[in-house]
Amino acid sequence: PPYPLLLFRAVVVSHRCYPLLALQLWVPSVPCNAADTPQEEGSTWKTMPFLGRSRSALAALLVAGAVGTGSAFVPRTPSFARSRAALSSSNNSKSALSMSAAKSPRTLYDKIWDDHVVDDDGLSALLYIDRHLVHEVTSPQAFEGLRLSSRTVRRPDCTLTTVDHNVPTTDRSALVDVAAFIEETASRTQVLQLEKNVADFGLKYFGMADERQGIVHIIGPEQGFTLPGCTTVCGDSHTATHGAFGALAFGIGTSEVEHVLATQTLPQTKAKNMLIRIDGDLSEGVTSKDIILHICGVIGTAGGTGATIEFAGSAIESLSMEARMSISNMAIEAGARAGVIAPDDVTFDYLKGRPMCPTGEEWDRAVEYWRSLASDEGAEYDETVVIEAEDIAPTVTWGTSPQDAISIDGTVPKIDAPDHDAARQAAVARSLEYIGLEGGQPIKGTPIQKVFIGSCTNGRIEDMRNVAAIAKGRKVAEGVDAMVVPGSGLVKVQAEEEGLDKILIEAGF
Repeated sequence: PPYPLLLFRAVVVSHRCYPLLALQLWVPSVPCNAADTPQEEGSTWKTMPFLGRSRSALAALLVAGAVGTGSAFVPRTPSFARSRAALSSSNNSKSALSMSAAKSPRTLYDKIWDDHVVDDDGLSALLYIDRHLVHEVTSPQAFEGLRLSSRTVRRPDCTLTTVDHNVPTTDRSALVDVAAFIEETASRTQVLQLEKNVADFGLKYFGMADERQGIVHIIGPEQGFTLPGCTTVCGDSHTATHGAFGALAFGIGTSEVEHVLATQTLPQTKAKNMLIRIDGDLSEGVTSKDIILHICGVIGTAGGTGATIEFAGSAIESLSMEARMSISNMAIEAGARAGVIAPDDVTFDYLKGRPMCPTGEEWDRAVEYWRSLASDEGAEYDETVVIEAEDIAPTVTWGTSPQDAISIDGTVPKIDAPDHDAARQAAVARSLEYIGLEGGQPIKGTPIQKVFIGSCTNGRIEDMRNVAAIAKGRKVAEGVDAMVVPGSGLVKVQAEEEGLDKILIEAGF
């Protein structure tokens, strides 16, 4: 039966004070989002984007649903879904849903933001969250908060959990019991607590015995859990990785993890729009890691503060998805809140057929929507940085900050360089003392002691292939400790199938 109109009005006015009450109204966000599709047997209901950006827009939809004027919200306790037939047959409904379509050109970031605003008071907005990745470090207190308040996880189907921060990188072939396998006490405690939490709250979990387990920012894309146009959060600073798919992805704190688990929403202040455009052909040997380190060297680690950076241009478009993920991942090192890249055929080819992706007609509808996400011609940015691809060389950092980036043919800067103010001089002096370098010396020829291939930035199959291509037929230099860690169980399996493990082991990794 229709819910009382009075309740709808109370939600519109009071959702900031009563988020759980407000979220009794299911506000789906992304069309063709498999996780947003009702699961009742025989159901034909499909979700469509909620585009209302104001109390008046939300009220219009709720009133229409309550009095049956064509908006046709269909109760699905405790949520609502929209009938595809009602949507296609109701011009009034279409008009209501398009209220947020801006008349002026919009950026990729603007479009995703607008499509997810539940309410905006002019200072901050309540965003609907499509995807929530959870790991063992930033979630224990969040789950405990749910228990203390007798709450459940609102959208288990939009939540994916794994252990990735405290798991040993040793051989797991003998793994029988997690408690006995992990020797370090704090790590063992956090992993076991997550296993209890996912069991108690009914969440999808990739544990240590699951070959799909891995770093959250690698398994999300691998599984097709990461999708263009989605809002994606995780209690980890490098959540921006998923922005490579045209998603708005950012890290959150533990209290925010609890808020998303409980309500599937998050209050946010809109960031500035920043564009970094790189056109031209990259020189041989230049990788995505060189690109993002070069960017950090150009704009500094505070250059993207308060902004969502969109990476664009022909050089970005030429990159694989693995390479794009490395760039979006390190938007955080450039000070940004998030980094995004417009989805294209490279994106769609990577995603198609992955386990959690839409299929069939839903896939076709999804791609149609995803293609619309690219920034409009004439869209305005608060700041634009233009870099020529030919100016980017293989790059390393000489100091203790990502902005301490120079080409491998460069020289370490001197403390009293003309462009260094007093604060920068002090920072350079501290870095040089710590690293053991001298200002003015060439970086080429500097001895190294350790090599690590892996992490959420560079632990994908493409990285394994690149290092194997260089290591093949060679040996790790004497005195150098070299380690390679695939970013997920599936990357490990694929690397072994391609024989990359043998090449690396023979080389001395």
